[in-house]
Amino acid sequence: MNKKQLISKVGREVKVRKAVVEKVLDKALDLITAELTGGGKVRLVGFGNFIIRTRASRVGRNPRTGEKIEIPSSKSPAFVPGINLKKAIKE
Repeated sequence: MNKKQLISKVGREVKVRKAVVEKVLDKALDLITAELTGGGKVRLVGFGNFIIRTRASRVGRNPRTGEKIEIPSSKSPAFVPGINLKKAIKE
C-alpha cells in the first residue's frame, strides 16, 4: 500500500474527505520527522516505536582496490514493532 492508497482507504473508513486525511497524515509525518531529527523517539503504544539507531564506525574495504577504509559512524531511522502489531502479524 502506498501513501495515496492509504489516504483513500482512511478517508472511506472514517468518512472524511481525502484532502483532510492527506493534511493530517502529512502533518503527522512532519512531526515524527521533527522529533527524530531532534534526537527524540516516537512511541505509539501497541503499534511500535520510531527511533534513531547509531551505527558504530567500522573498517571496510574499497571494492576496487581492496584497500582498508574507515567507515564513520552514522545515524539511521528505525521502527521497532510493538506487541499488538507483532501478534496481529503472527495470526
